[in-house]
Amino acid sequence: MSSGFTCIHCRQPVDGRSFGTRHRNHCPYCLWSRHVDVQPGDRQCACRAPMRPIGIEVREEGEWAIIHRCTGCGAIRVNRIAGDDRELALLQLVLRPLANPPFPLDHLPG
Repeated sequence: MSSGFTCIHCRQPVDGRSFGTRHRNHCPYCLWSRHVDVQPGDRQCACRAPMRPIGIEVREEGEWAIIHRCTGCGAIRVNRIAGDDRELALLQLVLRPLANPPFPLDHLPG
């Protein structure tokens, strides 16, 4: 289990232990991650670039997972949320597409 790290994006100190996950892989404050794993928990990826949270996946049993895209190599990874993730940060990620739709809302039929 990791002892912790400083977030690559918001610079907050992050405890490496968290309820609900065996391998802490993202910041609970801003949800950004770092591309460090080839397989979950192995810390063998040479890329090490920041990974932007781009969406939420809702798994079959209802569990949420964060979708990250690496800003270095473009890899996409899906990581389960952790017990200490900030609810507001998760909701902001979920609502981002609705807050900025790809079409004008005033042209929708009423």
